[in-house]
Amino acid sequence: MPRVSFFLIFPIKTDKAGRLCYLVKVWSEFHPSRMNQKLIAEIGKSQRLEIINRLKRTQGLSVTELAELLGMSYMGVKQHCVDLEKEGYLDTWRRAKGIGRPELIYRLTERAHELFPCASNSMTITLLENAKALFGPAAAEKLLFSVFQKKADAYRTKVRGETIAERAGKLTRVRDSEGHMAEIEHDAAVIRIVEHHCPIHDLLKAFPIVARLEAELFTRVLGAAVQREEAHASGLYRCVFTLHGGGRRGEIAE
Repeated sequence: MPRVSFFLIFPIKTDKAGRLCYLVKVWSEFHPSRMNQKLIAEIGKSQRLEIINRLKRTQGLSVTELAELLGMSYMGVKQHCVDLEKEGYLDTWRRAKGIGRPELIYRLTERAHELFPCASNSMTITLLENAKALFGPAAAEKLLFSVFQKKADAYRTKVRGETIAERAGKLTRVRDSEGHMAEIEHDAAVIRIVEHHCPIHDLLKAFPIVARLEAELFTRVLGAAVQREEAHASGLYRCVFTLHGGGRRGEIAE
């Protein structure tokens, strides 16, 4: 079941400079998402859900590619895709080929995002916006900074290793278990952690500083400089964290 989290913000005292200090707690509980259950019931067949899961980790696939991945017939996959498009979960675009006509590609729409885990909600955003209104423009950023610092500390207890490659692999598994649909890619010179889902996407849209905080979190945990690049197409999300340098943890200044 998805985790739903929001911040509880308590003003407690003023510091020596007269600034208001506040205590932040993150409250979470597990409960079933009615919207997810409704959408999943509407989609129905497990093959249709598998098509959606496959597409989520890509920037779109043709019917032929999906059929090969799923071990299904071309016509079976085609019918599922047509039905999912009619219901608003897929749309199409044309991908250029070296020779011949561009091929038809299916990809997810924004509606399909609701099927995947969400780790924030409107209460989180409302509380942060109220903190900004009550305590000044920097209040929300300070709260988010505190939360991401604590998250980095929690990650560091799980992500251990002598090399950046070892730590990157462990962090990828942790992020994947949290619903980020994370994968690791590396060639001779570069390591990348690629995420195909953002459970805090609504928070990221409301407070763009979250993108910077996320990159800084990766830097703290991995001990390497990290470049974060985000791309969107229809309902698809792709965030690439490219790791530069580093070795043993602590070689990168925090």
